[in-house]
Parts: sequence; C-alpha cells; structure tokens
Amino acid sequence: MVESEFDIQLESGRLHAKRHGSPDAPLVLCVPGLSANLMSFEFLAGRLAAAGLQVVALDLRGRGKSDATAVGSYGWVKHAADLFGVADHLGAARFSVIGHSMGAAVTMAAAAQDSSRLDRIVLIDLCGVPDPSTSGPIGASIARLGVVFPSVDAYVGLARNAGVITPWSDAWEDYFRYDARPVDGGVQSRTSASAVMEDVMFGQGAFAFGDRAGVYGLWESLTMPALVLRAQREMTPGSGHILTQRDLERFVAAVPRAKAVEIDANHYTIVTADDSAAAITEFFAGH
Repeated sequence: MVESEFDIQLESGRLHAKRHGSPDAPLVLCVPGLSANLMSFEFLAGRLAAAGLQVVALDLRGRGKSDATAVGSYGWVKHAADLFGVADHLGAARFSVIGHSMGAAVTMAAAAQDSSRLDRIVLIDLCGVPDPSTSGPIGASIARLGVVFPSVDAYVGLARNAGVITPWSDAWEDYFRYDARPVDGGVQSRTSASAVMEDVMFGQGAFAFGDRAGVYGLWESLTMPALVLRAQREMTPGSGHILTQRDLERFVAAVPRAKAVEIDANHYTIVTADDSAAAITEFFAGH
C-alpha cells in the first residue's frame, strides 16, 4: 500500500497530511478531533485504502505538524474552508469526508459551505450537542497541552495508564509518539492549547442554541449519503456520551440519506474498532 506524508500550503496556513492509497483513487479527507492529530485515522485509513480509496488524513492548523496560526484563525467554519483548499490542491472537484468528534462538526460545516462537492460523509461520534457531563473528560484530555513530560516514554505511559484507551494498541502508541515534540526539559504535545481553546469557544457557541439552530442547523445541508457511528460506551464510566442516543435518533429521522451504526467502543477507541472499519468500508463499497 502506498503511503506518503506531505505539506499543503493554503492561504490560511500550512497543513501537514498523510496519504494512504493511490493518488488516482477517489479522495476521502479525514478530519481529527479537538486536540487530535492525523494519526488518529491510521487504523481506519489503512483498511479504506485497501478497499481502493485515496485516504488523506490531516493535521488541522494548530495540531500535529501543521502551522499554529494567529488568534482568530480557528473555528469550525475556517477549518471547513481548509478542506476545500486541500481538495483543490489535490485536484479533486468532488470528495468525501470522514470526521471524528470535532472533525465531524467541521465536516458538517463543510457541507453547509458547499454540499455540491461532497460525495459522502462519515460522522464519527458527534452530530449534535454532547452530554454536559462529558466536559470533565474533555477537560482532562486537553489538560496535557503545554505540559512538559520528561520523555516520550513518560508521555506515552501516561496515556496508556490512564485507562481511557482500552484496549491499548500499536496504533495508539504511534499516535502519542507522533504527538510528542522535543522541548527544553523533555517533550510536550504538538497541539496548541490556544488553538484548541478557540475551537472550544466556537463549539460552545454552536452548542448553545435549541434543537433547530446552531450545530443542529447544519443538518439541513446534509443532502449527500451520510453515515454516523455512535460509541455505545461512555467516554469514561459515568461520564456520558459525546453523541447521545436522542441525537442519533433525531439525526436519522431528519437527514434523508443517513444511516446509523452503533459501535461497542468509547469516544476514543471507536476509531480503532474493527466494527467501525467494517461499517465505513461497506458505506463506501462500490463508490
């Protein structure tokens, strides 16, 4: 299988990307979550590329090896505009998108900007407003940003021993090693805390409206085939779900070409679950 990493210079800043599969195959862009990087799609990308797709996973600005850009340059809408810039750079008039967590919100924002260019979308464990109780685990996840760890092994060990990612796998080992960058005194996450907080503020605004506005107002733009995957397990025991059962049912009823699949995983391990790979591969079969 062909793999390559490369940079794309957009007007908004430089994005780092990793391609799995042939550049001549149909393009699928993968958009990570709030503080995540492109390696969160490593498990799924390999399987989708084997099914004949060109899968390009992105580090959003302020994450991974992409540029950290100026204050005021973030938010779902601006990340969504970057997706079209990437597709233009890759010569794709039409393309599909897979988004996980905040990446799913960015995917829906892209549909609101120009649904005519999107063939299919996959929303992984977000389509509406998360349970309020998930704010604790989310806060704990982003608390690592800016913290200096004595070594890469210490950083990876903290993630592995936290017990949130179960089962642990080589894919998660690679994810956290990619995320660690050398600094004085050790390593820290490549993700910018200020970029994440700006995106958090954007999300809080989008989540503040009622059932027909804000994030829910994006649903009317989803005219293409849409697959939504929901993690059946809570983020951590007792902490609730990012994608609620209520929103899953409302989404399928409201979006004409939507299909839903529930996955026996939590919000993080859903991207490394065999059932997720199977559901997404089937969704794209024959495309």
